Amino acid sequence: MQITIIFYWVYHITNDKLSLGFVGLAEVIPAVGCALFAGHFADLNEKRKMVLFCITAYIVLGLSLFMLTTPFAFNRLGLDTTLLLIYFLVFCGGIIRSFLGPSVFSLFGLIVPRKNFANGTSWSSMAWQTGAMLGPLAAGILIAMNGINAGMLAIVIVELLLLIPILSISTKPILKKEKEPILKSLTQGIRFVLKTPVLLGAQLLDMFSVLFGSAVALLPVYQREILHVDEVGFGILRSAPGIGALCTLGILAFLPLRSYPGKKLFIAVTGFALCIIGFGLSTNFLLSFFMLLFSGMFDAISVVIRSTILQLVTPDEMRGRVASVNMIFVSSSNELGDFESGVMAHWLGTVRAVVTGGCITLGVIAITFFSAPQLRKFGFYEEEEEK
Repeated sequence: MQITIIFYWVYHITNDKLSLGFVGLAEVIPAVGCALFAGHFADLNEKRKMVLFCITAYIVLGLSLFMLTTPFAFNRLGLDTTLLLIYFLVFCGGIIRSFLGPSVFSLFGLIVPRKNFANGTSWSSMAWQTGAMLGPLAAGILIAMNGINAGMLAIVIVELLLLIPILSISTKPILKKEKEPILKSLTQGIRFVLKTPVLLGAQLLDMFSVLFGSAVALLPVYQREILHVDEVGFGILRSAPGIGALCTLGILAFLPLRSYPGKKLFIAVTGFALCIIGFGLSTNFLLSFFMLLFSGMFDAISVVIRSTILQLVTPDEMRGRVASVNMIFVSSSNELGDFESGVMAHWLGTVRAVVTGGCITLGVIAITFFSAPQLRKFGFYEEEEEK
């Protein structure tokens, strides 16, 4: 919800596609730069307290964005200063995110029994996608009815409510207690991923697919210049991938993936790329909606498989550090993908940028399919038996 409003806000005060790319860049720099230290810190500290600290920081950030959206602030600061402050606050959000990701991942591994990782990942992803679906839709409705300021206030209220479920979780033990040189600790997560071909292949496939196949950052451009819909239409488009993902995750929560997850991962990512190409070529609102909907469905399958692989192969005492490396891959794909979309649209035009990105994604899938046989042949239950 927050990033949807920020993208809409930035484009409508600048009318510049490249500015949308800088929003993603402002978040990815700290998210990647702080990731290794954040994972090290998460392994050394109690996970519940870490999550509470991060949510509190997000509340402060949300209040800052809310105050910045007021007409008084914009009139006093002007366009250039307001834009710089937006980038700065997004940068701060990237720092918070770098600590929240490893903390939540580690807490998940301590709460959910190992035999239920695949099913638990489906439920966790479904909860996340519910927010990804309802957040953008609510953002579009709030912007249309009450403006950007009301949307930012709603975000602060939601973040305050997040404290309730986290406070209900009991304190969990710290598994990593032995002292070791900080540099060695920071690099252990990287070494583990590099020596685990299945994990490395899945992460690289996701990173490059989303890096080149992301079209979300350009939705404000499609809304105004190609599809010609209002703010509610923008919110519907932005929530379409979440709707598709939620439908798929609801099925997977009750009918979890059991056979050939590696091959199904490649099929899902291929479907995602084809949907992005279809969206890029579409000039019809309904067709664009369904292309984004199906892209979310395919992406949900990919997320469940990759997340389950990550949970299964990672030792408990290294969860924070391995999760931080995973965050580097995720941030590189998501936020750098937003930046890449903005730059490509600036150079090639919006439609060519999206279609070209989808075609590059298909090439990445083909290369990974033939170069990562361990990922192709991976099975959840074989891995569980080895453990």
